[in-house]
Amino acid sequence: MTPDENFMGEALALARQAEASGEVPVGAVVVINGEIAGRGFNSPIAKSDPTAHAEILALREAGAIVRNYRLEAATLYATLEPCAMCAGALVAARIRRLVFGARDLRFGGVRSKFRIADSELVNHRVEIVEGVLAPECVELVKRFFEQRR
Repeated sequence: MTPDENFMGEALALARQAEASGEVPVGAVVVINGEIAGRGFNSPIAKSDPTAHAEILALREAGAIVRNYRLEAATLYATLEPCAMCAGALVAARIRRLVFGARDLRFGGVRSKFRIADSELVNHRVEIVEGVLAPECVELVKRFFEQRR
C-alpha cells in the first residue's frame, strides 16, 4: 500500500463516521511530514454550520496544531473532490498537494465543474492527484444516496 492509499484509507474511515451520523460520507485528513495533523468528516447537519465540510474541519484542526493558517508543506486527502468553497480554502491555506478519491460531478470545484485549486487566476496553485482508492470512495457516496431515495 502506498502512502497516498494509506492516508486515503484514513479519510475513508472518517467518511464512514459521517455516514453513521447521517451526513454525506466525506472524510479528509491533512498530512504534514508524514503525520496526520488534521482530521474532519462532513458535519454541517450536526454542527448547524454550512461550512462544516470535511476539508474545512481538517484544515482548521491542522492550522490550530501548527499555529499558522498557511499549511505550505501539507497534503490534504479527501474522499470526494472538494467543492468550490473547499477548493478556495485549499488555495488560501497554501496547501501543497491535494489527493482525492472520487470526482463530484455535480459540485466539484477542482476538476468536475471548476478548476479553482490550480487555476492560473489565483495566487497559489495546488498540485492535484485524483483517483486514489476511487472505487471505495465512489461506492460509499453512491450507496449513501441510493439509500436516501
